[in-house]
Amino acid sequence: MPFERAPHLVFWELTKSCPLTCKHCRADSIKNQLPDELTTVEGKKLLEEIAEFGKIVVVFTGGDPLNREDVFELMDYAKSLGLVVSIAPAPSYNLTEENIKRIRNSALYMSISLDGAKETTHNWLRGFGSYKYAIQGIKLGLKYGIQVQVNTVVWKKSYEELPEMVKLLKDLGVKVWEVFFLIPVGRGSIELDIPREKYKEVINFLIEASKYDLVVRTVEAPFFRRAKLEGGSSSELSKRLRDLLGEPTGKLDKSIMPTRDGSGVIFVSYNGEVYPSGFLPLSLGNVREKSIVEIYRNSELLRMIREGKLKGKCGQCQYTNICGGSRARAYAVYNDPLEEDPACPY
Repeated sequence: MPFERAPHLVFWELTKSCPLTCKHCRADSIKNQLPDELTTVEGKKLLEEIAEFGKIVVVFTGGDPLNREDVFELMDYAKSLGLVVSIAPAPSYNLTEENIKRIRNSALYMSISLDGAKETTHNWLRGFGSYKYAIQGIKLGLKYGIQVQVNTVVWKKSYEELPEMVKLLKDLGVKVWEVFFLIPVGRGSIELDIPREKYKEVINFLIEASKYDLVVRTVEAPFFRRAKLEGGSSSELSKRLRDLLGEPTGKLDKSIMPTRDGSGVIFVSYNGEVYPSGFLPLSLGNVREKSIVEIYRNSELLRMIREGKLKGKCGQCQYTNICGGSRARAYAVYNDPLEEDPACPY
């Protein structure tokens, strides 16, 4: 079983505090820090436990992790333990040049959300004029040598702008693009989602986009991996991309990282509750009471997810091991994380 003993990624939600109130946010973030956040001491203990997994990636997220005064102390401690440090700050006024310089010294990776090629599209979803902060953060991150990943939510207004989004990333010099498919949790609303029949078109477009010297990943759309292996097919979005950038200059990278909620991925909330992912709010325990290593390795639910003991078409599919469907979407729709992914276009 892949990821039986250790995850590839641990996401730690340092705080729910965030300057933004994004319409789709899974964190349901708030203005002020909550009193039951893990303390600095508790956070360092958590990082020591995470380091028992080996040299894996720990992502400091939120809310906005830059709202915590000890964020750089914690990232530096993670780095000293041999962990690969990444941070996902909110696209806000916290992305100052000073903070970007400090991030460069503490983290290898930084991901910034940009949810539309047009300023009006992004700002409608995230508010507070955050488009300018996202662009500023991306440019400064690249300027100071940070490996910057851009995160984009596919939603009704960003869908039509996806070709322009790829052109913008290319113009900025971004090499990694992670595309999120909506799950109705937190503030996330099904009203923002694209029609299910459009999912396959987006997947085929992402395959095309990956041929332009761009590493493309998806969140809550693991069926993208199946499409990669099968090669995808042309779409109207793909044709528009060619009009903008010309014919693809590279080949499709068919390498696969078969993570899914609870298998290769684990999420620790601001107060220590552990979940299969940030989009699957089903508690597995709390790090204040039990080691995250013990929770990850011994959870019966996670074991079933890792073994592919799934229901419906996900349990019967020949691509279960490399895809396995979104466990978060199955839980959101059927209240069962082992059910089939209702959004799978195959």
